[in-house]
Amino acid sequence: MVITAIITGDIVNSREGSNSDWLESLKLALNRYGDHLKDWEIYRGDSFQIKTSIEKSLEACFYIKASIKEYNSLDVRMAIGIGKSNGSTGKITEEQGEAFYRSGQCFENLKATNLAIETGNKEHNTVLNLMLELGLLTFNSWTSVDAVTLKTALKYPGHTQKEIAKKLNKSASTISFTLQKTGYKEILKLLNYYNNLIVKP
Repeated sequence: MVITAIITGDIVNSREGSNSDWLESLKLALNRYGDHLKDWEIYRGDSFQIKTSIEKSLEACFYIKASIKEYNSLDVRMAIGIGKSNGSTGKITEEQGEAFYRSGQCFENLKATNLAIETGNKEHNTVLNLMLELGLLTFNSWTSVDAVTLKTALKYPGHTQKEIAKKLNKSASTISFTLQKTGYKEILKLLNYYNNLIVKP
């Protein structure tokens, strides 16, 4: 058995707009953090599950959220479950283990929030989920422009704001303002905290 992270999610307001647009963005986002079929699958049209490394799991959620919020009126609900996996069966939706159970249960319990985590440690859950709830007050407000900018920053972590600006054909000052608005610096701090709390032990 290996310790892994399972993200279970679905698209909010998926019937609005063209499926072909956001579906392709979702596939590209999932492919960034895992291999199709072996590590991720989309089912029931707008639901998905992905197995990824613990250290990449929270970043993956932010990247997926940004990929979906590029499209006006759309959002995504996700739950991370961390724990043991019984190993690959060749199809992600047929695998079992505590990481899958935790992710599924956490997802079923999503109500007012659309991102939560179940680590198997009650204290860690309380702290991380409070941080996420506070962060979502900003993250849920991302516009399409915000989402594209943040996704680009996450995709190219070594790039300066000038380099990101060049990729998006915008001024460096616009990129700086937009990233500040998305909570990018705070996201990086949260990812670092998450890494130190969950991964390194």
